[in-house]
This record gives sequence, C-alpha cells and structure tokens, in this order.
Amino acid sequence: MAEFKDLVKNIEDKNTSGLYGGDFLQTWEKNDDEIDAVLNTADALRDLRERNISTKIFDSGLGVSIFRDNSTRTRFSFASACNMLGLAVQDLDEKKSQISHGETVRETATMISFMADVIGIRDDMYIGKGDAYMREVIESVKESHEAGILEQRPNLVDLQDDQDHPTQALADLDHIIHELGGVENLKGKKIVMSWAYSPSYGKPLSVAQGIIGLMTRFGMDVVLAHPEGYEVMPEVEEIAKKNAEKSGGKYSKTNDMKEAFKDADVIYCKSWAPFKAMEERTELYGKGDFDGIDKLEEELLVQNANHKDWAATEEMMSLTKDGKALYMHPLPADITGVSAEEGEVDASVFDRYRDELYREASYKPYVIAAMIFLSKFQDPAKALKDLEARGTERSISKK
Repeated sequence: MAEFKDLVKNIEDKNTSGLYGGDFLQTWEKNDDEIDAVLNTADALRDLRERNISTKIFDSGLGVSIFRDNSTRTRFSFASACNMLGLAVQDLDEKKSQISHGETVRETATMISFMADVIGIRDDMYIGKGDAYMREVIESVKESHEAGILEQRPNLVDLQDDQDHPTQALADLDHIIHELGGVENLKGKKIVMSWAYSPSYGKPLSVAQGIIGLMTRFGMDVVLAHPEGYEVMPEVEEIAKKNAEKSGGKYSKTNDMKEAFKDADVIYCKSWAPFKAMEERTELYGKGDFDGIDKLEEELLVQNANHKDWAATEEMMSLTKDGKALYMHPLPADITGVSAEEGEVDASVFDRYRDELYREASYKPYVIAAMIFLSKFQDPAKALKDLEARGTERSISKK
C-alpha cells in the first residue's frame, strides 16, 4: 500500500466536489477522479487504523441500514465503516416497522433521518426496483431537508442494487490493485467474469455487471463468460464496451469457459440468474403471482443443472496464466463437497485461495467508509491530515 502522505496527495489532486454532499449509486455514474478518490481514501483510512490512529471524525451521528435481502459481509462492512468514523448504526427491520401498515417511502425515509448522516441500502432482487427505491429515498430526504424538517440531509450509499454492487466492485478493484502491485499494472491484464453452477436460484446480476462495468475503466482485458441463456443487462454491456474503448482495454464475451480461462490473470467465478428470467420474476412479483415465481425457480434450477461443468475446478484453473491466476469470489461460495454437493468451485481451489478471498472481503469496510467520508467533507485530504495530526490512539493496549 502507498504511504499515507502519497495517498493524501493523490486525493488533493482529484476533483471530489461531485462526491461532497452527494450519494454513491452505480460506479458508472462516477468519473475517474471520484473513483480514484474513493480508492485512495479507503487506503488512507486503512493506513491510519493499522497505525492505531483513531479515525472517529464524528463524535455522534447515525448510520441507518436497510437490507431488503440477506447479507453477512456487506451488513457487517457497513456497520464497521460507520463505527470506524464514529457513527452509531441502526438497522431498519421493515417487518417491525410501520411499512406493513402503508407507511410511504417518503415518510419512512424522513422518520429514520432526523439525526442520520448516512443511509445504506441493499435492494437487489427485482429488476427495475432496487435502484428506483434508492432514488426515491434520496428525493424524499432532499425534500424534507429543503423544507427544514431535517437539519441535515443524510447521504445514501448503495450497498447493492438490481444493476450494480458498487461497494463490492470497488473493494474487488482495490484488492486487485494491491495483488498486482499498483493500479498502473492493471492495463492489459486479463480478468474473466465467469458464470458458475449453483444448486440455488436467484442470485443477482449486480456483481457480474459491477465487475464488467468497472474493470473496463482501467485498461483491462475483460471477458464475460457464461452458458447460452445467462446474459446480463445489455445496457451494462454497452457501458463496458464504451469504457474499454476509452481506456484502451478490451471487452468481449464467450460461451466457452475454457476459452475464457486461457491465460487469464484474474478469475472471478460466480453464479447469477439470467437477465430475462429476472425480468420475468419481477413481472410475476408485480402481479403477486408467487406460485408463478416458485414454478419459474424450479425451471431455472433444472436449467442450471445442465451446466454443472461451469465451475472453478483444478483443471480450469490450470488453463490460466502459469496456472496461477488470482481467484476471486464475493462469498459465500458454493464449494463442491463442502457447502454444496456440486457448486461453483472445487474445495481444493477454494482452500488454496482462502487467505486471498478473506483479504478481498477486508477492503469493503474501508471502501464504504471512504464513500461516507467523501460525502461529508469538502476537503477530504485536509480532514485525513487532521486525523493523523490529532494522533488519538484507537487502543492503548497496542502500545
């Protein structure tokens, strides 16, 4: 990792005005300076913590989380990020709220925001719903702030929507940068975003789309691999193509897993549901046809079972560059013989990369903290330098 002073200098050289007072939704809505600022701020905060310097820049405040899908890593990453900055965390359990009694999005958003600095939302299960819900929350708190009801406007961090998983993608990018020895070493490296067999259905498209939408910005040779019928959103593919053209990288797709893995530097191998099936699922949900959803899921599990050979096996990994590509997964993985009879990855492959996978996950709290930090401070470089100069020890026991 770069030295703290260099990280701060990098942030000073970036235009972060678009992040200040704003929200963090899809990565493709952010410019290059803003993406770089998030990465450098995340590393700077990590540097301070590793030197036992407190990063609590707030003495009070609240981070509100809303998880409309199950989560372990992202839920705890958000809580860790808020705590690291000095914010308490409150999770909104919609089943215990007045939402079931007809409370509107605007009312809910305002009621949870009186002393909140940030709202983190994960809503990824239905196409066209998650991103729209987040934007409605943003508009609601903006209106309440402008009306003088809220003394401050909480900023929103997208913890995964139906299109993108920005905190995961940026954490993955930070991991790759550190594994390859610097952002300058990404150009020309081949990263494969591959579908993999899972005995479960309904995994969101947003991780795969986040990877192809972000890594193409850094001059990488990005390959999307999946069996026929497992396409992602065409508009996200268009973003990937344009990013690759601009960065001097490449974007391609294939239905041949072996072709994709050949000479790859990075392998990202996980399951997702077909875009068209997710669209159908959303339509059925809108009609309240839950029997139709169950039937669709049964059909798709049968479809999945036709592609059990799509997995990160020892044989497949041997095709990568020198047989030593970096293997990545957002976790939890379906591990053959461990968490699944047959799954996304061989147990021997997973065990060999276990430390790297856990290290990959470790970047997410810092990325989320950076998003919050940059939304709250107009001069983030100065705020970071002030934290270092203050030098408050996080734990006296580390002496």
